[in-house]
Amino acid sequence: MPQREAQTFCRICESLCGLTLTLREEDGQRPQVLEIRPDGEHVATQGFACPKGLRQHHLYDSPDRLTAPRKKTANGWADISWDQALGEIGGKLAQLKADHGGDSVAMYVGTAAGFSVLHPVFAQGLMDGLGSRNMYASATQDCANKFAVSELMYGFPFTLPFPDLLHTRCLIIVGANPMVSKWSFLQVPNPRAHLNAIKDRGGRVIVVDPRHTETAKAAGEHLFIEPNTDVYFYLSFLHELMAQDGLDRALMSAHFDGFDALAPLIAQWSPARCAPITGIAEAALRDLVTTFRTADGAALYASTGVNMAAGGTLAFWLQEVINAVSGNLDQSGGTLVGTGIFDFARFGKKYGLLVKDDRSRVGGFRKVNDAFPGGILADEILTPGDGQIRALIVTGGNPLLTMADGGKLKRAFEQLELLITLDIQPSETGMIGHYQLPCTSPLERPDLPFIFPLALGLQTRPYLQATEAVLPPAGESRDEATIYTDLARSAGAPLFGSRIVQRLMQWTQRHRNGESYRSVAQSGLLNLMLRLCGQPGFRKLLGPGWLRPANKPGTLLGLRVYTDPDDPVNGAGRVQLAPAALLARLAALEAPAPRPAGEYRLITRRQVQTHNSWTHNYQPFLDRMEQRNFLYMHPQDARAENLADQALADVVAGAERIRLPVRYCDDLKPGVVAVPHGWGHQHSGQSVAAQSRGVNVNLLARSGVDAIDPLSGMSTLTGLAVRIAPAGDTGNNEPTDWAGYAGEENSA
Repeated sequence: MPQREAQTFCRICESLCGLTLTLREEDGQRPQVLEIRPDGEHVATQGFACPKGLRQHHLYDSPDRLTAPRKKTANGWADISWDQALGEIGGKLAQLKADHGGDSVAMYVGTAAGFSVLHPVFAQGLMDGLGSRNMYASATQDCANKFAVSELMYGFPFTLPFPDLLHTRCLIIVGANPMVSKWSFLQVPNPRAHLNAIKDRGGRVIVVDPRHTETAKAAGEHLFIEPNTDVYFYLSFLHELMAQDGLDRALMSAHFDGFDALAPLIAQWSPARCAPITGIAEAALRDLVTTFRTADGAALYASTGVNMAAGGTLAFWLQEVINAVSGNLDQSGGTLVGTGIFDFARFGKKYGLLVKDDRSRVGGFRKVNDAFPGGILADEILTPGDGQIRALIVTGGNPLLTMADGGKLKRAFEQLELLITLDIQPSETGMIGHYQLPCTSPLERPDLPFIFPLALGLQTRPYLQATEAVLPPAGESRDEATIYTDLARSAGAPLFGSRIVQRLMQWTQRHRNGESYRSVAQSGLLNLMLRLCGQPGFRKLLGPGWLRPANKPGTLLGLRVYTDPDDPVNGAGRVQLAPAALLARLAALEAPAPRPAGEYRLITRRQVQTHNSWTHNYQPFLDRMEQRNFLYMHPQDARAENLADQALADVVAGAERIRLPVRYCDDLKPGVVAVPHGWGHQHSGQSVAAQSRGVNVNLLARSGVDAIDPLSGMSTLTGLAVRIAPAGDTGNNEPTDWAGYAGEENSA
C-alpha cells in the first residue's frame, strides 16, 4: 500500500498545533488520511495536539460532507452546478442591491473563518464590492468586549496584552479553562506544561471561577465566584491594590492618563463591600492581591466566562487597568503585546481598518472590530424600512446554535429572500437556507497561521509556518476566497470595489496550470504577502515552523499606543485608563440585589471532545459525551429541587424552557448550574449528530436592543438567571427530539 507522510498544522483553534499525517495513495484515487499525530519536531507545539485535532479527518470524511453546491427545491435539496449556483446567487445579490441598496445584504462571519488567512479578507472584499456595511461576527458572542476596551485604552481593537507565561511568577485566571479550551487570544500549546512550569519556578497559579475546573485542579489553587460578579471582583482587587500601595506611580506618570478620575469610583468598592456580592472572602481577596503585588512579574487573565457574562466589558477594562497600574503592563512576567510580521495597529489606524464609526439601523450600535452586534441581527431582518436586511451570507459559522434567542433568529432567517451558507457540512442554519456552497477543509488548502500570530504575534513562542494543501478538494468544493471572487464577478460587485483587484483575481484563477479547481488561496499569493512584510518565502516556511524573535517587554508603551487623534501613525500615545464611556458606566454601577430563593445562575462549559457546535458528527466523539449534554448541578441543589442524578429537569428563563437530564457535579459552586453549549442538532442534516439528544442552551438567552451591552455589542450568554424543576408531565417519559431552535417538544 503506497504511503507518504506530510507535515501541516491544525486550524481548529489558536493553538495551531503541528501535525504529521500519514496518507495512503493509490493510482486514480483521492489520497486517504490514515492517521494524524502530533509533530514532535514542531518548533513550538513540540509533540502536543488535542483529540479533536488528531481526529479531524474523520469529520472531513463524513458521508454528509458537502461536495457540490446545493439548492433547496420544492422536492428538497438538490445538487446543482457551480455555474447555476453562482449565476442564480449573483443575480439575486445584484437585484437586491439595485432595488434596496447594498445594506440589504448582510454577512455573518463565524469562528472557523478566522483560522485562515484569506477567508475573512475576501469575505470583506465581497461586502465592500456590494457596498454593504452589514457585517456580523461571532466575536459579539464571546470576545468583542476585549476589542471594544482595547480600542478605547490603546487606540486599536487588536492591541491585546497577554500574560508572559514564560516568565510570570503569579498568574490569576478568571473565567477561563485553558486545560479544555486552550487559551483565547494567545497560542499556548500544551497548557498543563505551561501551568506546571510557573509552579516549578516558584510561582503561583490561582483560578477564579464558579466551577472547580480542570484548569483549577491543575493549578492547585481556586476561589469560587458568583457568576456575573466579575466586575465587583476586579473593583475590590483594585481597591485593595491601592490600599497596599501597589501602584507604579512612575510608570503611570510616564505613560497613562485618567487614573485620578477613576480612583474616586474605586474607593466605593472595598473588599468588605464586595465580598457578599462575589462570594470571595475579604481575607482571601487581600491575600490574592498581596501575592499579585509582591510577585516578580504578575498577570490577570480572563476569557469567555468573563466576556460572555453581564458586565464583561467593565470587568475586562478593570483587569487591564490593574495589570497596567501595578507596573506589569509591557513588563517581563507581566503582560506583553506581541509584534507580528508588520505593525498591524499602525496600519489599521492609518487606513481606518477595524475602527469604522458605522452605526446600526436598529439601536444605533457602533461597530466593534468592524462588526455589528449579532444580538440585533434578527431585528435588522424583521424590522421593515430602508436598510432592512433581505439576504444573508453565513460563512464559517452556525448562528442558529451559537447566538442568543435561536427561536427568534429562526423566524427571521425564514423571512429572508436569500440565505446562503458556506461550509464543509450541512448545519441547522444551512438547512433552512436557500443554497449551501461546499468549501474545502483545512487539509485541502495552502495556508499560513491566521491573523493573530501573523499580524499580532499572539504566541507564547513566536514562529511562522506554512502548509501546502495536504489533500485535493473533496468533490467540487472550493476555498472561500475563490467562492467570493466568483460571487463578486457574478453579482457585478468587484472585490473591495476595485475592478483592478477583481480582474487580477480572475486572471489568477484562469492560470492554474490545469488544476481541477480554481483557487486564489495559493502559495503564490501567500508568498507575496510574506515577502511584502520582509519575511522568508512561503516554501521556506514549510515543515515544522520557523522561529521568530521572542516576545520582549518595552515594545508597547510610548511606541505602539495609537490613542492620539492628532498622530494616528507614530504610536506614541498614552494609555487611557478612564475612557469617558467606561467611566460613566462605572459611575452608574450599583450593588446587585441578592439572588432570589429558588433562582440559579446558569453558566456554560466546554468539553474536551467537542468544539463549539461542529464536532458532533463523529460517532466516537458523540459516544464519549453520551450523545447529549447535561444539566450539571451541585448535589445539594439537585436534592433541594427533588432531582435525582439522571432525572429530567426543566430549565426555565423567562418564557423559554429547555429540558435535559441532571448530572450531579461537586465541582460547582452551590447555586450555580452548568450546561455545555453547541448542542441541538436534530435539524442539522448531519446523519450522526441529528441522532443526538442534546439541547441548545442559547435558547434561554435574550436578544434585542435591551439585551445587548451598549459598548461591546455583546449578548449575555452565561450567568443567566434560571429556575429549575422536575420535568413536567408531557405524556412521554423523555422527549426524543427537541427542536434546536425554539425549545418545543416533538414527541415520537
